Amino acid sequence: MFAFNFNNTTMHIFYGKAALRDYLKSIKTSNSTIGFVPTMGALHQGHLALMQKSLLENENTVVSIFVNPTQFNNPEDLAKYPRTLQEDVKKLTALSPEIILYAPTVADIYDGQPLSQSFDFDGLENQMEGEFRPGHFNGVGTIVKRLFEIVEPTNAYFGEKDFQQLQIVKKMVAKTNLNVNIIGCPIFRESNNLAMSSRNERLSAPEREEAAIIYKTLTIAKEKFETNSAKSVAKWIQKSFEKNTHFTLEYFVIADEATLLPCVRKNKNKKYRAFIAVFINNIRLIDTISLN
Repeated sequence: MFAFNFNNTTMHIFYGKAALRDYLKSIKTSNSTIGFVPTMGALHQGHLALMQKSLLENENTVVSIFVNPTQFNNPEDLAKYPRTLQEDVKKLTALSPEIILYAPTVADIYDGQPLSQSFDFDGLENQMEGEFRPGHFNGVGTIVKRLFEIVEPTNAYFGEKDFQQLQIVKKMVAKTNLNVNIIGCPIFRESNNLAMSSRNERLSAPEREEAAIIYKTLTIAKEKFETNSAKSVAKWIQKSFEKNTHFTLEYFVIADEATLLPCVRKNKNKKYRAFIAVFINNIRLIDTISLN
């Protein structure tokens, strides 16, 4: 364990799972709850909002910072993913020195074998991100399951920007009978409505402003979906990005929120959501919006 002192406040930081488990056992009572926020660092206000919710709803809050190699299918993306642990610790301490930070090494998490477990998510893994990032959700399922087994949280908090991931985690918990409550939280956005993401740190200032087009496009798609088919809305999105030379559209999908299957014909009894992934200067950004 390491105690970080910042502005005369101290936060407990653990780099190994054994020490973290021992500490959590020492503070656990029969009635206490543990809130958990797993992150890959480069913390932004969206992350901090999840932590604030956990702090309000639990006696203890654990945050993990770990850039998980098994969920990256692109080695360049893994290499360039922002790593800002020192700054992250300052943000956490300023939010609450009572937060317990787990910042493990790859060896500590994977015991020297960074390999993914194979999961069956009942088809949720085959849509959108799963189609374009092979093996990604096996990596997500593997790391989240391991972190849950280490921390043993009562409640775990995830942002809805990664809505597909949220559904995947819920499915994994149900299938593996883990005793943890999964709580989805609203997307936090920058002043121009760009969804907050650690990858935003890689954007130049002009690129960050231009990326406002992503959410603007989603809001127009929502309006169009009220009177048009999913197929015609998708065609409009594709054409609008073909005219924009700064962005490359990877996918736009209108899908059933529960199954994540693409909408073929609208059903008034189903909830739909639009999902989008775009590249700007080889930096991949995703966003989503509820259509109901």
